[in-house]
Amino acid sequence: MEVAPEARPPVVRLMDYGKFKYEQSVKAREARKKQTRTVVKEVQFRPKIGASDFEVKRKRVVRFLQENDKVKVTMRFRGREVTHPEIGNDILNRLRDSVADYGEIETAARLEGRQMTMVLAPVRSSERPNEDIEDADIDDAVDGDADK
Repeated sequence: MEVAPEARPPVVRLMDYGKFKYEQSVKAREARKKQTRTVVKEVQFRPKIGASDFEVKRKRVVRFLQENDKVKVTMRFRGREVTHPEIGNDILNRLRDSVADYGEIETAARLEGRQMTMVLAPVRSSERPNEDIEDADIDDAVDGDADK
């Protein structure tokens, strides 16, 4: 005697939980590979900075922007320097203009207490010129300033 197909009990398939967890971890790993972390580097300036020191710090900012890091530029005022924030603003504007090919302003310069801050974000790599800034150039400029 044969049982009709409607009368058979349904087949219950059990899920392999270990295989499921493994597939979830593989998907999570792939998602982590594709995401990037935002790193904020800081470069500090002073109002009485010399031309060669400015150039060293400018190269450092360009290098950070080429590595796709955001750069927080801080102008520190000491003593009575804070009574002339326009000097600091001029230096930050000069920096902004000199690194315009590599970074754009994310947060404009504003005075907060005794320091003025500005945040630069890197431009897309397709729009950026390719300039090699080596660590040796920066070290040579620093060593040259120490002789003065």
